[in-house]
Order: sequence, then structure tokens, then C-alpha cells
Amino acid sequence: VTALLYKLSLNFLGPYRRADAHIEAVSLLSIAFVVLVLMSGSTGIKLFQRSIVDSIRINELEKSTLRSEMEQLKNQINPHFLFNMLNNANVLTQTDPAKASQVLMKLSDLLRYQLYDSVRPDVLLTADIHFLTDFLNLEKIRRDNFEFVISKEGNLSGVQIAPLLLITFVENAVKHNIDYQKMSYVNLYFSVYNDEFRFRCTNSKPLLKATSKEPGGLGLANVKRRLELIYPGKHKLQTTDNADTYDVSLIINL
Repeated sequence: VTALLYKLSLNFLGPYRRADAHIEAVSLLSIAFVVLVLMSGSTGIKLFQRSIVDSIRINELEKSTLRSEMEQLKNQINPHFLFNMLNNANVLTQTDPAKASQVLMKLSDLLRYQLYDSVRPDVLLTADIHFLTDFLNLEKIRRDNFEFVISKEGNLSGVQIAPLLLITFVENAVKHNIDYQKMSYVNLYFSVYNDEFRFRCTNSKPLLKATSKEPGGLGLANVKRRLELIYPGKHKLQTTDNADTYDVSLIINL
């Protein structure tokens, strides 16, 4: 285009071959060059703007997909947990109706937390600990040879975490420590120091491992996936299977 404009300028100025004709041609070339730069710059800006819009759309789509997956994983916890507790209440109706009534009342409090409080993306850590305490108290009503201890360190006030993230570990600890020959226990530990949250769940193991026909692994698989989605690169989960205890350790950088 520049060469064409230059040739046209020479043809136009040909009859007038004055000394300043070459200067005018150079001026035309300069103007043509500026026009080309502006045109290419305008095209580049439009392409850049389009790439930004496309990136925003892709980012929003990815976020929407992740939110949908996280909600699906969280919602799968509710029926799994509810099934176990209703099964416990069903057993108690045959052996101890009074305790079964207590279980159902406690269960209503737990479900209230799940249905209303846990719908938010984050909940207070203290509220989640209260929920876990109610759950363990519910188990203590059901089993005479069961005890639990909850320990706390650091400033837990105001700290927020993803809802229903810890119940799976505690539920599994309770489920797999039933022992009819000796006292069984679950110990929970919570600490927050320098924006680092630490959780530990230790449960006793029975002398004779009971065979369970219930499908397992769904809850743990879900919580591991949720950790990957909510705290990518900011968490560390470790499990230790000892001879007489099972230990879960979770560290999250808040």
C-alpha cells in the first residue's frame, strides 16, 4: 500500500518536477505510514479487546463448572449422613425407644445446620465444631461404650472454612471404631495459628474388625475432591493406619 501511494504521488507530481516535489512525496509517504500504523493499531486493539472478552467468558464458564461440581459433591454428603443416622435411630427403636426419641431430636438440630447454615460457601469454624460436637453427642447417646474429646488451640474466633468439610472424617471415625469388647473413642483437635488451620481426628480401632456390607469410600473421595477444588495447593491431607488407632491430619492455609 505504501509503495502504491508513493507511485501515485510521483505520477501526480510528475508534470511539476519542482525542487520541493520530492519533499511533498516524502510527506505523503509519512502520512500514509501514519495511516497504516493507526489502522493496524485499531485492528490490534479490537483483537486485544476480543481476547479479553473471550478470556472472561472462559473464566466464568470454568468457575460455573467448578461451583456446580462443588455443590454436587456437598449435596452428596447430606443423604449419606442422613442414611446412617436414620439407620441408627431405627436400631434404637427396637432396643431403647427413649434413646431413639433423643436421637431424632438431636438429628433435627443437625439437619437444620445442614439445610440452612451450610448452604453458604463458608461457615464459621466454631459453628462447624458445634455441629461435630452435636454429632458425637448423638453417637454417645446411641452407644454406652463410646467417649470423645475435643481440644482447641489458638484463636478460632472469626475463622471461616468450607461447610461440611470435616464431618466425613468424624463420621468415618465413628463408623469404624465400634468395639463391643472395650471402650472406643474419637479425639478431635483444632488449632489456628498464623492463618494456618490444623485438624486432627484420631479414633480407636476394634480388636476384631467388623465386616461391613455398606458401600464405602464415597464420602472420603468427595472430601478429597472438594479440598482440591476449594483449597488447591493450600492443603495437606494425611492418613495413618496404626495397629490400634486411625489418624487423619489436615492442614489448610487460610
